[in-house]
Amino acid sequence: MSCSSMTFFAAKLERFSHLCNLITVMTKAKSISLKDINKLAIPAILAGIAEPLIGLADTAIVGHLGATELAAVGIGSGLFLFFIWTLSSMKSAISSIVAQYFGKEDLDSVKTLVPQGIGFALLVGIMLIVGTVPTSSFVLEFFYQAKGSLLNMSEDYYSIRAFGYPFTLATFTIFGVFRGCQNTLWAMKISIIGGLVNIVLDYVFVYGIFIPEPLGIEGAAYATLVAQVLMFVLSMYILITRYSHTYMPSLKLNPELRTMLVMFVNLFLRTIFLNVAYSLAIRLSTQYGEDQIAAHTIAMNIWLFSAFFIDGYANAGNAIAGRLIGQGNNEELYRVGIQIAKISTLIGGLLGLFYLALYPWIGNAFTSEAGVLTMFKSIFYFVIISQPINGIAFALDGIFKGLGRTSLLRNTLFLGTFLVFIPVVFFFDYLDFEMTAVWLAFTTWMMFRSGSLIYVFIRDYKR
Repeated sequence: MSCSSMTFFAAKLERFSHLCNLITVMTKAKSISLKDINKLAIPAILAGIAEPLIGLADTAIVGHLGATELAAVGIGSGLFLFFIWTLSSMKSAISSIVAQYFGKEDLDSVKTLVPQGIGFALLVGIMLIVGTVPTSSFVLEFFYQAKGSLLNMSEDYYSIRAFGYPFTLATFTIFGVFRGCQNTLWAMKISIIGGLVNIVLDYVFVYGIFIPEPLGIEGAAYATLVAQVLMFVLSMYILITRYSHTYMPSLKLNPELRTMLVMFVNLFLRTIFLNVAYSLAIRLSTQYGEDQIAAHTIAMNIWLFSAFFIDGYANAGNAIAGRLIGQGNNEELYRVGIQIAKISTLIGGLLGLFYLALYPWIGNAFTSEAGVLTMFKSIFYFVIISQPINGIAFALDGIFKGLGRTSLLRNTLFLGTFLVFIPVVFFFDYLDFEMTAVWLAFTTWMMFRSGSLIYVFIRDYKR
């Protein structure tokens, strides 16, 4: 065979090989059906609502002790969740990287990254305990305007719950690994167990069942702490026994560690901007009065429950987007992304209708205080209206995390918080709208987030 014939044959063989690889990628992408999305999303929904369910359980059980106790749990939880949301972005960062290597069929390259990520989460959690517990009284008074018995109760609740930081952050990181491996089932099972344990222990500790005396709101904090430790132990057990192919401790830093930390920093800043809005809302609500902060606590817990519920499809989008970008298939990425956004919007709309039907009675599940109920009913319609809007924002948020586009998410939250939320809330606060100002700001803030993200997604990925 002549050299020219061999060259011709080699070129044809290379083109054929490239075509086979392309067909393989397209075949994998086309296998992502609605059933596949639901297989990831439904367990993610049940896993994601564990934390807000813990908050709802604490709110419902403590709420019947009195308005001050309910407000104290709201403020103490607000500070705890501020740090959790700010730092739990490690879950999304590691999920994105693992999902992309899953798409490349090269998980061996990130085996050492997983234990290093968990170790980082534990270290950050310990630093939070050391740094925030001794200063919690000052922080709660300065940022949330808590005083007197409200301050004392909030400090007691937070000082106990803060010891759950390392366990919660590490558990979230492990959940990110599961998600990156296209599995949200284990996170669901562990979260359900933790949520049920928390609810049972809430009754035992708060009301003094089977123990010498009731512990009040401190009991709610102890119940949460036990549940968080249990979830961490179960997560580590599953990771080591069922996902040993993703776990290999090593002192040598994984090459992707830097990428993960850059993503973490971007998401850290994004969540700082997000929590500026949440914390400002709590601070203003506390200034308005105890009935107002108690009503805000109930509305926010329902809003967060809904957010985590809708976020299940965002988690599915996170895992699938990372996998598809690892395969290099933008066309399928756009199709699946739009489909997930539509489903999330529909779920948000259905949640809104459900809350509308329960409008006259839902507040009574959390408190019997007449002033709190009146205030709650005056703002709850904002929670209803925001549900489909939230659906779009959360779906695209999850997809962009999976794509590793964390700087976009950082910038969106910066602009939304400082150019939308803060001007709106202070303008209507100046007009004495009080709680209406807070929830009107939340609604316009979410409209900006959803609109900007869907615009960028269509612009960059529609073919």
